Amino acid sequence: MSNRPTVKDVAREAGVSVTTVDRALNGRSTVREDTMRRIAEAAHKVGYHARGLINHRLNTVAPEMKFGFILLKEKHEFYQQFARELEAAVAARTDVRGRAIIRYATSQTPEHFAEHIATLGEKVDAIASVAVNHQKLSNVVEDLRGKGVLTYSLLNDFAQGVRRNYLGLNNMKVGRVAAWTLTRGVCEPGPLAIFVGGNRWHGHDLREVGFRSFVRENAPDFRVLDSIVNLEARQITYEAVHDLIDRYPALRGIYMAGGGMEGAIAAVREACAPGQLQLVVNELTSESRAALQDGYVTTVISTPLQQLCHDLVHMMVNDRGNPSDPTFGQHFLDPRLIVPDML
Repeated sequence: MSNRPTVKDVAREAGVSVTTVDRALNGRSTVREDTMRRIAEAAHKVGYHARGLINHRLNTVAPEMKFGFILLKEKHEFYQQFARELEAAVAARTDVRGRAIIRYATSQTPEHFAEHIATLGEKVDAIASVAVNHQKLSNVVEDLRGKGVLTYSLLNDFAQGVRRNYLGLNNMKVGRVAAWTLTRGVCEPGPLAIFVGGNRWHGHDLREVGFRSFVRENAPDFRVLDSIVNLEARQITYEAVHDLIDRYPALRGIYMAGGGMEGAIAAVREACAPGQLQLVVNELTSESRAALQDGYVTTVISTPLQQLCHDLVHMMVNDRGNPSDPTFGQHFLDPRLIVPDML
């Protein structure tokens, strides 16, 4: 009887089923790249006669595709989670041999974002970025589009009419949700404050518009104070919140339309008793979770990152073959509202 290695030997060595090895050999359906590699290594180890075919399938079964992503704040917990979800979404694709290339913008100037997008755009097949609104970015995105590289805006919708798609929350509705939360969470009307990152973050402007329109239409006894620009900086926010609490003893609530919530949480912890002041922030991190549990944050409005990244990579793959398609879209995801009782 021959001791020649069989498909069963390969399957046992790779830790997969015989059916999976058969699929890898015959291409009857798609097999994940990492699984293909495991099978190829197992076939080589046991001396399987068709290992050359498996290697060939590994190299030809799916086209290579490079995905470029530009995020902010490399050390921030939210963007670290964002990066992990992007890498997972790319790795999960079995129809391409994908590689995720992630870069982080170290400033929020239009010039810096434009440079990052232009440089990374030369190295990838499609690119997605968190970025501010400015004509310089629109010019870069249009230039890349002419070269067949499509751009997707994340969280903040920049380069409208040029970028392929926007993926994120409906920021106007997010602002209204924040206003509903604050006005329903207090017993007596009073002043409300809102923080925005800056005038180049169009998404923050939309959240402010939604916030103010809800209060005006549904809670006219409340007064929304002039918006405070915090540049998404922790220290600026910390000092501004302390100043607000000192100047407005009847302050009922604060909405952080952008970043910098860590400074707001720290100031509210120092100046108020738990539950004394309503605070609504974005994204669930270790700090916002702790503040929810301790009663210093009322609600967290969270972006469903896993779904966003899955949908983004799906679009990037599907759109790759149609770079000249004039269709531009907005892909809104439903926010996740997190309150203390959900933790």
